[in-house]
Amino acid sequence: MADDDYVFDEATGEWRPASEIAAAAAPGPVQIRDAAGNVLADGDSVTLIKDLKVKGANQTLKQGTVIRSIRLTDNPEEIDCRHDSIKGLVLRTEFVRKRG
Repeated sequence: MADDDYVFDEATGEWRPASEIAAAAAPGPVQIRDAAGNVLADGDSVTLIKDLKVKGANQTLKQGTVIRSIRLTDNPEEIDCRHDSIKGLVLRTEFVRKRG
């Protein structure tokens, strides 16, 4: 679309420049956040904020357990990690807090 094209925005009920609507629709980088709202990155260490039963391992990870060297996934609600006794562990971000 050219810069002088206008598109009707149903959300606002107004005619807006096409370039403005395209800029608003462009997805920004997805930030993965922990339960406290801190931004997580690959290699961070996290602490569990709740006891979690691990499916298929017949084991419970206790609150306060430290998980080191996390890896981010395509899903912003999940992280890959390792524990001493559990390989291939996937945790939901709502149950972890970043260690300072």
